[in-house]
Amino acid sequence: MSTAVPAGVATGIGSMPGTDPQEAARIAVGETALPFLPELPARGPGADLVGRTAALLIDVPMDYVHRTYRLCTAPGSLMRTARDHLRWDLDALEEQWERAGSGAPALKVQACGPFTLAAEVELRGGHRIARDRGAVADVAASLAAGLAEHAEQLERRLGTTVLVQLDEPSIGAVLDGTVTPLTRMDPIRPIPAAEAAQTLQSMAATIGRPMLLHSCAPPRWELLELLDGFTLSLDMSTIGEPDFDALGGYLDGGGMLAAGIVPACDTARPLDPEQPALALARLIDRIGLPRRVLAENLLVTPACGLAGVGPTGAAAALRTASGAARLLGDLSTD
Repeated sequence: MSTAVPAGVATGIGSMPGTDPQEAARIAVGETALPFLPELPARGPGADLVGRTAALLIDVPMDYVHRTYRLCTAPGSLMRTARDHLRWDLDALEEQWERAGSGAPALKVQACGPFTLAAEVELRGGHRIARDRGAVADVAASLAAGLAEHAEQLERRLGTTVLVQLDEPSIGAVLDGTVTPLTRMDPIRPIPAAEAAQTLQSMAATIGRPMLLHSCAPPRWELLELLDGFTLSLDMSTIGEPDFDALGGYLDGGGMLAAGIVPACDTARPLDPEQPALALARLIDRIGLPRRVLAENLLVTPACGLAGVGPTGAAAALRTASGAARLLGDLSTD
């Protein structure tokens, strides 16, 4: 399994607090060795996980109707808002990147994954996209093309490699067939893991960049074990003993893990980076893998997005993640 995602560094999940793209970009670039394009959901519809992704879709317009995202026939105010936010964010990132003289090996960007879009967004008739397999395929293809274009634009502007993260917090509902239907008499069939994996692999081929798959929900190994070349981004608080065999096999096979180990919360005391680093070392020991995995297969992130903390707390969490990532090299030789 081969990816170009660097090990031994820290990055953020994506979301950041507040509404100021300059401040968010300054923190993202300044506090992590793998900077990321911040998302600012506090700005409202068109800036949250689902609405922001509307700016990336090609020939698949989306609107915001009665507090719900819905596909529509032509671009409207939501698409304009989402694209404006994205443009401002790109400008702010480029300014902070140049100001910092960033020599980072790569930049990470994020988007809502196709299955969470399918679970959260409605078709024009009111049904969720997940009800229509053809619509799911169309949205996935549109998103893949849009992300490829987005990554190419950033690579031109910043002169660096772009990594692409798909956020899939609702993929479990799609796999289980528990997406909320329009009526109880019209349940939405589950999408098999093999079909979901094929869709994600097809998207990765179109995007043509290193890929991460992120979720703060418990991992769905029946899907993850079918993916090739994806770095897994997991909230480590969801990992328990039943996951050890699958996670160990994944890492032993060369898989990369973005370990969400740093609490995403405001705190009155500085966070000690040794604590999350040692927690990861203990986990690797318990799974029974060699310590070199810490240096070769792991990067460190907050447990989830940072939109719910203040700017000071967000910077502290990323700084702690960076400190923990640096310690992994030392712990790998113990």
